[in-house]
Amino acid sequence: MKLLAKLRREAGHGDQVPRGWYMAWYDRRRRIGVYYPSLLHRLLRLLRDVFYRVRMAVRGPQSERTQVLEAQRAHHDRARLADEYARGYLAGWRECFHACLSAVEEEFTDSRQIWTMGDLLTNDSPSQKDN
Repeated sequence: MKLLAKLRREAGHGDQVPRGWYMAWYDRRRRIGVYYPSLLHRLLRLLRDVFYRVRMAVRGPQSERTQVLEAQRAHHDRARLADEYARGYLAGWRECFHACLSAVEEEFTDSRQIWTMGDLLTNDSPSQKDN
């Protein structure tokens, strides 16, 4: 193990890497590349990938848990779409309500229309008043 530690080189961005050394993997948390000599880097890269895949298979959720998570995800998506639809429906309803309200207010603000409405209610025709 100490032999591998002696052969290992870590280099950040812009650091010089010795000739014939290749990056086996990149450590994101520390933001450094881990380098080994040519053939050794391929072997270690392959081993690291195999261990990662085995670890994911062993630690992965069981099939029942995966099905539950998928059902929850689908339910969440349906609820999100229903919420978006309801928000759009209410926004359209409010827009229509405000348009109707402004039309009614416009009818009431026109003073000429008020007298003709009163004449219609009392059954007086405008032609009889002019005589």
